[in-house]
Amino acid sequence: MDAANESSEGRPFILLGLTTSPGQRRPLFMLFLGLYVASILGNGLIVAAIRASPALHAPMYFLLAHLSFADLCFISVTVPKMLANLLAHNRSISLAGCLTQMYFFFALGVTDSCLLAAVAYDRYVAIRHPLHYATRMSRAVCTALVGTAWLVSHLHSLLHILLMARLSFYASHRVPHFFCDHQPLLRLSCSDTRHIQPLIFTEGAAVVVTPFLLILASYGAIAAVVLRLPSAFGRLRAASTCGSHLAVVGLFYGTVIAVYFQPTSRYEAEQGCVATVIYTVGTPLLNPVIYSLWNRDVQGALRDLFTGRRISVVDS
Repeated sequence: MDAANESSEGRPFILLGLTTSPGQRRPLFMLFLGLYVASILGNGLIVAAIRASPALHAPMYFLLAHLSFADLCFISVTVPKMLANLLAHNRSISLAGCLTQMYFFFALGVTDSCLLAAVAYDRYVAIRHPLHYATRMSRAVCTALVGTAWLVSHLHSLLHILLMARLSFYASHRVPHFFCDHQPLLRLSCSDTRHIQPLIFTEGAAVVVTPFLLILASYGAIAAVVLRLPSAFGRLRAASTCGSHLAVVGLFYGTVIAVYFQPTSRYEAEQGCVATVIYTVGTPLLNPVIYSLWNRDVQGALRDLFTGRRISVVDS
């Protein structure tokens, strides 16, 4: 028991990463470096284009700019450290660094979740109530939605970290993951986590399942309108757009639920790593493509951004 209670504050954690095989580290480094750069460029360009173009100051683009910014920050919480560890011999991280990474990971992940719900609600209002769209999705409403997303996410993350900071850990600090996630850390804890796990599960369900259900309800209502469109081409185009949105949403929430909504005793490190890569790297990469880069107005704003021409509302 003395070994189990060995001070966890002075002993760093060792992040084992995606692989322990030296021969796989460099190919994985090149792969994830490319994905990271693509995600940063995609999300960064969308934020820049929306800010630079007055034609993209509609409520939908205001929400998409915040979604892209959240994605840009979200992927930057874990991937740079993962890339460094793929090439470094010392893959340690202090307890303070671990909790800091975990705080921003959960805060930005929940922000992403809430903003996805806000974008879905925006599309619902635009299609179901087009005559009232300007009032129901005014700048004040959009600002309130975004502000609520950031506030709720940081409160959730703060509670999470306060609970995790109370734990003690076994002498072995080898974390079978590429970042400090709470599931593998709970497995390393020698503290009694029976009271923590139900609280994390319940509170996590509130900030993950609730936005997911709102998204499904919004797109369900949109589908009812789409099916009544007189044009077969219009139905096909709308169905294609909604389908791509739902595919990304399903990928994000499906992997999140698979990783976190299970008892710690059933958590498998290898499967958890693979699923975590999907929503930490895959969704920040896909979101700008699905939500923005297929949009003609965004494409036009990006062209104007590259050519140095400032687009006006009249031009659009």
